Amino acid sequence: MEKGKGKEHASPITPLGTNPSIYPSAQRVLDTNDEAGIRLNKSFAALVQEVGGFENLSFNEKNCHNYIDKERYLQLGKSGAKAILQYFARMQYKNDGFFSNIDHDDDGRLKNVLWADARSRTAYKYFGDVVTFDMTYLANRYGMPFAPFVGINHHHQSIFFGIGLISNEDTEIFAWLFQTWLNCIDGEAPKAIITDQDRAMKNAIALVFPNIGHRYCLWYILKKVPEKLGSHHAYKTGLKTNLLKCVYDSQTIGEFENNWDVLITMYNLQENA
Repeated sequence: MEKGKGKEHASPITPLGTNPSIYPSAQRVLDTNDEAGIRLNKSFAALVQEVGGFENLSFNEKNCHNYIDKERYLQLGKSGAKAILQYFARMQYKNDGFFSNIDHDDDGRLKNVLWADARSRTAYKYFGDVVTFDMTYLANRYGMPFAPFVGINHHHQSIFFGIGLISNEDTEIFAWLFQTWLNCIDGEAPKAIITDQDRAMKNAIALVFPNIGHRYCLWYILKKVPEKLGSHHAYKTGLKTNLLKCVYDSQTIGEFENNWDVLITMYNLQENA
């Protein structure tokens, strides 16, 4: 930089990748933030700030929207997408009770899918008062989020009420999945749904199921116990055991509340955040 010309910003990097106007490092920022549930306008503002102004970017916010939309599709390949469509067609031919719905992007690629066979839909009518929605599992080598709606039958066995494959874990896609599943079960929402503590999932449930109870999975809550209470002097000499006993051995709300009060008092946890 020559003297007297002030601060100089680097020119935008030569664009590469699926969107010709967005350079690779910006694509990585958009992908990472999108997966984390960060709004696109905030991601774009961060990119603008990084290069020192709008004039130093080779793309605008609309280009970013288009890029993210194109990235949100099921990475199945032609054979995988064809196999899903053939399976849906075959099941619908064999069974009138089979339900499926497919969400495409603007280029006609599979974006999200949900399906449920007649047995699952019938089981929901009997055992669908409480539903678990667990996104822990990933489906096969494609790494796509596998989205099962699960309940418990009268034999204490896990049963499916519907299954989805989704392209991204954000509020918009979760809302599509929940609304599609609600249509599948004839609009009869469960009394309660149990999930992990994902914020996008929580937002979508509030939109689609505003009147049902939303609770966090006990496994996810207890998983944080060592982090929150592990430093307590009595953690390994009774606190942990009594905490788990309180949680797992209480059969009623009143019994739990009483046991909890005893636990809090016994270990002087009244002021423990």
